[in-house]
Amino acid sequence: MVILGIDPGFSITGFGVISNEMGKTILREHGYLKLPTTKSLPERIGIFHAFFEEKINKHHVEAIALETPFLGKNAQNFLKLGYLRGILYLLSDKHKAELYEFAPREVKLAVTGFGGAEKEQVARVIYRLFPAISIVEKADVTDAIAITLCGLWKSKQKNSLAHNYLQMNR
Repeated sequence: MVILGIDPGFSITGFGVISNEMGKTILREHGYLKLPTTKSLPERIGIFHAFFEEKINKHHVEAIALETPFLGKNAQNFLKLGYLRGILYLLSDKHKAELYEFAPREVKLAVTGFGGAEKEQVARVIYRLFPAISIVEKADVTDAIAITLCGLWKSKQKNSLAHNYLQMNR
């Protein structure tokens, strides 16, 4: 299973790609996409689409995990995040990838054990789980890796439930 996890943002979008190979969780790639503020909205959305389609094709992604937005103080930002989420929905459908969504609190709870954890706490857990990665400059990256892990755990849970169902109905 290969999961692409994304922490969408109109300035910085963090991402992580994790696979589960022979029972071992491997962080294949991580980083962020910085969208140029000098470009028009349609151009930035096009850059976002091309970037993540390339990641899906490169890693043969089977599932996409993303964080659900919260309204916050700026409704305009919330609306623009909807455009990016629409692109991810489209890519999920186009590439027949499962789509998982997680609330920020759900990600924090799954990774740290506390739904109200700070970004630094999430980052510390990620660095412990993947000691080979160096400290990243953007919290969006460690957040995205945490979202990716949630997607992996959700897919394992889903596959386990399906396996159990098939075993019971034989």
